[in-house]
Amino acid sequence: MPIAHGQDKAITNTSDSPFAVKQAVNMGDVSWTSGFWADRTAVCVDRMVPHLWEVYTDAEISHAYRNFEIAAGLEHGEHKGPSFHDGDFYKTLEAVCAIYVQTKDQKLLQMLEGVIPVIGKSQRADGYIYTKATIDQRNAGLNIEFQDRLSFESYNIGHLMTAACIHHRVTGKTDLLDIAVKAADYLYGFYKKSNPTLARNAICPSHYMGVIELYRTTRKPQYLELAKHLIDIKGEIEDGTDDNQDRVPFRQQNKAMGHAVRATYLYAGVADLCVELQDTTLSNRLFNIWDDMTQTKMYITGGVGSLYDGTSPDGTSYDPKEVQKIHQAFGRDYQLPNLTAHNETCANIGNVLWNWRMANLTGDAKYIDVMELALYNSVLSGISLDGDKFLYTNPLSYSSKLPFQQRWSKKRVPYISLSNCCPPNVVRTVAEVSNYAYSVGDGQIWVNLYGGNVLNTHHDGKAIKVEQISNYPWDGSISLQVKDVPANYTLKLRIPGWAKEMLVVKNGKVVSFQKEKGYAVLDGQLKKDDIIQITIPMEVTFMESNPLVEESRNHIAIMRGPVVYCLEKEDVQKDVDLFDLKVKLFDDFKPVVHQIHNQDIVLLEGKAILENGQEWDGLYRKVTVSNKKEVPIKLIPYFAWGNRAFGDMSVWLPSIR
Repeated sequence: MPIAHGQDKAITNTSDSPFAVKQAVNMGDVSWTSGFWADRTAVCVDRMVPHLWEVYTDAEISHAYRNFEIAAGLEHGEHKGPSFHDGDFYKTLEAVCAIYVQTKDQKLLQMLEGVIPVIGKSQRADGYIYTKATIDQRNAGLNIEFQDRLSFESYNIGHLMTAACIHHRVTGKTDLLDIAVKAADYLYGFYKKSNPTLARNAICPSHYMGVIELYRTTRKPQYLELAKHLIDIKGEIEDGTDDNQDRVPFRQQNKAMGHAVRATYLYAGVADLCVELQDTTLSNRLFNIWDDMTQTKMYITGGVGSLYDGTSPDGTSYDPKEVQKIHQAFGRDYQLPNLTAHNETCANIGNVLWNWRMANLTGDAKYIDVMELALYNSVLSGISLDGDKFLYTNPLSYSSKLPFQQRWSKKRVPYISLSNCCPPNVVRTVAEVSNYAYSVGDGQIWVNLYGGNVLNTHHDGKAIKVEQISNYPWDGSISLQVKDVPANYTLKLRIPGWAKEMLVVKNGKVVSFQKEKGYAVLDGQLKKDDIIQITIPMEVTFMESNPLVEESRNHIAIMRGPVVYCLEKEDVQKDVDLFDLKVKLFDDFKPVVHQIHNQDIVLLEGKAILENGQEWDGLYRKVTVSNKKEVPIKLIPYFAWGNRAFGDMSVWLPSIR
């Protein structure tokens, strides 16, 4: 198998992609040293990954690994848990790999070496691997191979392929990769002979990304052929649904539609294919869909998928077939409720995965802006600060007075019994954030994310080492020290979309720069021992929404840098209802550092106005004239809400002038 590895040729997810404007650096080439992501990574090492491993290998909590043992014939019993449980475990393996490459902890390697042979034994000789089908066929003679329209077989295999490629990159071993190759070869044969109706039984298409990842790792051309075929058959059936993004052929789609997790995974996979083929009939669809989503369907936190359930097409019709129920739906344009916002953590992670690929395809920083927004807000909100409790949904408001129980808990829990797909997804994402910090290509070093870290990589066989000293996002002062750089390389610094300005000083002198797709391109070549200092003013910003967003009309949200803030009951006087408070536009909010779970968190101290403290009795009440009363409040970053005393919360607050 012609798989390159070593310092001369980084094994990355875009290293050989012909149409990638920039390339990711190899896993492990960036290490967090201090500040925000260093703190999060430390929690990931100490708590997130160990907790996740304990959950998925303890059959009393989760049957994910036990299902593999039963399918392998090592244990007896029935399949338990959702059909996507295999994928949950593969994501866990990926998180372990990502932490191993950063820590070189041999215990992590031993954990992987203990379970991979069991996964291999659960695989059929022809490459098919799906524990539910294997166990059900053995116990009851049921053949469910790709028969269930709602089955997650391809989803599971997609995560297997991704985890296997990453395992190979960080260990050099091929045992898990061999399993993934056999599974991919099975899929290639299956899709060659199956009709579109049977082939569409592949919801939540992680295998689009997985197949391309495997192609980049093995260079087997049939995997690229398979990825293209998967797109071509999308929509070639009469009974397609927006729930699965196959009612309309993909090359005719222009709007974000349907189930937000499945959609963002699909868009990420298509972006991967575009980097290989430069097919404008695909990339133009992605550009249109991205504009539609970010301009009409995305929350200020970067969250997507606003509705528990929606309909598509919207409204009513004389033909009932035209109205479809959509779970975890994008909803209509500007339909962004707060108390009932769904925003599944996996959808928000899908938003990250898609935007990262769009950035590699185009070199445009606007995609990194959205990726960063989601990372700091709607992704991190899905996991507690101490790393072992999780949210499935991420509302922008919570009220203890809401007179009905919502489907999913708004309080983080150690194990989401109905669907635990989000915990391993968010843990692998935190473990892999360092992969997004830098890119290389065409004699350039791209700085995508800011934070205390060291980049130590090779490009075209040449050494690159850059040390970044920063307390971003709490502070906008950043220092880049060039330790090693090839001749004739230039530096491209992302100018955050929220920043009004950015000052760059090189070796003590203010330098001018050209702006190129949201990056500052420094004049002059980089040299060893260069010191580049960046200042990005971290101002408190008052945000308002388009008036077509009904639920936040005449409300404001407050941001500082990329971080969205919210108000929690914990930071309001006990006798004051959070929802009776209003915030004066452009009032002064001062950043203050607080410790929460032994981590530095910047809160914003200010005041709000209490105009009417009367209790509600029913749906409406008369407006009364009362004396305005100022009350002190603190705003907490949205990602950190619910980590202290659980209670009422809101991102959007009524405003007064």
